[in-house]
Formats: sequence, structure tokens, C-alpha cells
Amino acid sequence: MNTKKILSICITAVLSVSLLAGCGGKTDSAGSGSGSASKDSGSPTYAFVAKDVQNPYMKKVYEGFEKSVKEMGATALYKGPEAATPEKQIEIINQLVAQKVSGIAIAANDADALQPALQEAMNAGIKVISLDSAVNKDSRQTHIQQADPEKIGRGLIQAAYEMVQGKGGIAVLSATAQATNQNLWIEWMQKELKEHPDKYANTPLIKVAYGDDDPTKSTSETQALLTNADVKVIIAPTTVGMLAAGKVLQDKKSDVKLTGLGLPSEMAPFIEDGTCPWMYLWNPVDIGYLAGYTMDSLNKGQIKGAKGDSFKAGSLGDKAVTDAAGGGTEVMLGDPFKFDKNNIAEWKNVY
Repeated sequence: MNTKKILSICITAVLSVSLLAGCGGKTDSAGSGSGSASKDSGSPTYAFVAKDVQNPYMKKVYEGFEKSVKEMGATALYKGPEAATPEKQIEIINQLVAQKVSGIAIAANDADALQPALQEAMNAGIKVISLDSAVNKDSRQTHIQQADPEKIGRGLIQAAYEMVQGKGGIAVLSATAQATNQNLWIEWMQKELKEHPDKYANTPLIKVAYGDDDPTKSTSETQALLTNADVKVIIAPTTVGMLAAGKVLQDKKSDVKLTGLGLPSEMAPFIEDGTCPWMYLWNPVDIGYLAGYTMDSLNKGQIKGAKGDSFKAGSLGDKAVTDAAGGGTEVMLGDPFKFDKNNIAEWKNVY
């Protein structure tokens, strides 16, 4: 059996179990605070704070988070604002501190704005980690890194170059201007272009647009990018942006190509018709699953989030805490995976 088939079977099994378990979890948005077990009750409660509560990618992350938390006999909470703003996330963090949860895992809408609230949480004895989009090093114990940012940034530029055969401008449709993960990937995109000026002489980066992880704004930003005839390929390093851009390009029957980071279940039609020749992603369920085990290891004192710490992350095996590029530490999930016409059929029903 080849590696691709083994990966497909394993992820399908993980998702099946998590979907069966999903009915018992608590799902709350910013204003709804349903009761939960707290540190005082003896059973830890670990909260996942999404960028925004309706984001399909965030929901997949929570599936894995909830699964691992349940495996450890704890309680999982899903929280998130209606719109992807740091102000609403701060309100949620303050609510969770008042609830005396044992841990907070957050996908940040701003790297620095959340610091006072998260430091207050840590001062109260609550363990704090970030995932997907990092908070700064002083606002967390450690960060869950989905894949090497350099490989993502350089890889997306290389993919765009190949799609237009080195002839045509590149535009980026990112999430929010404060999203730390997207900004880091864009930095590596720019480094790739700068370090190889001869190769990319005819594929300049024309514009970076921000759709704020909002489908409506991402759609309008894509439409605006298409008014520039020099744009021949769009990179969307966000699942919301990928889906919105794909729909615009497909509806307009545009020759502009699309690549980025997308959910296979959402992007299959665009890969199948050639709108998006190929894209990349990791398993978002695994990100949440790893976050849950990291949180529990911190709460039990098995690790402190320091470089050199190691722990067992359930079915993901042994994981190590290493230095993060932006300071502090991180736990790495793995390399991004390429989705194209050759494999999308078997992955689109997985996640």
C-alpha cells in the first residue's frame, strides 16, 4: 500500500471518530457562555478560541481539539467572535478567565493586542497556547505551528511562477493585515522573490489585498484584483479567501490562476476544472488534536513550554518543543501537503 493511501485511511479514521464524538462537545460564540467544568471542579476545561466562530477551517481545528481533550477525560469549549477582530477575542478571553478554565488555545486575530488579556489569564494560572495564527511570545506558553513558514511562503511563490510559466504578475489575497501566520508566509514569499530576481523578473508581486477572512470582503477584493490586467495568478493563504477567489474566477471564466491554502472539500470543484491547478494544506483536525495534548501536558506539569521539552501527543506520537522563528517556542505538526487533480477525488470527502 503506498504512502498516499495509508495517509488517507489514517485521516479518515481520525475524522470518523471525531465526528462521532462531536455531538457531546460545547460550542459557544462570543456572547453565549454555557456552563462548564472548571479548575475548581477537579475536571479541567480547555477552551479553543477561534478567529471567528463560523469559519469552516476553525471548526475542523476544533474537531481535533475536542477529540484529544475527550481522550484525556477533560471538557472542551468552542468560543469565537462573529467577526474576526481582536477586540471580540479579548472579551472572550476575559469571560474564560472569569470561568476559571484550565487552558486557552487561541488562533489570534492580532499578535500583540491580546497580550494584556492573555497575560492576565496566565497570571491566574491558566495555561495559554496559540495555534494557526500566533500571539507574541510573551502572551503564551508555546505555539502550535502547522508547517514550516519558509516552506509555505517559498512554495506558494514557486507554485505561482510555475502556473504562469514565469510570465505574469502575482497578487496575494490574505486574511487580516494583523494575521501573524499569513504575514510570516508573505515575508517568505517576498524573500523568495528578492533572492532570485532573475528568475522572477517577469512575475512581480503586484499587490497584497486583505479579505479579513470574510467571504463578502474576500469576494470584492478578488474582483478588484482582476481589474489589473497584469495579475495572472492569485495566492490565497487562507481557506476563506481561497473559496471566495475560486468562485469569482470560476463565475467570470477568468484565465487568472489560483493557488494557496484551502480545504479539499471546498476547493475540489476548482481543482477539477483547472481554476486552481494545485494548492496546499495540512490536516486542520491534527492541528487541534496536537493543541489539545500540548495543553494537557502543560496543565499536568509534564512540560513548561521550554525548548527541549517533549511529550506524547496521542496518535500523533512523540512531539518536541523547539525555538520559534519569532521568539518563544513552538511545537511543529509537519510539512504541508499538495492537492491536485491526481489526488483531490480521494481527499475531498476526508476534510
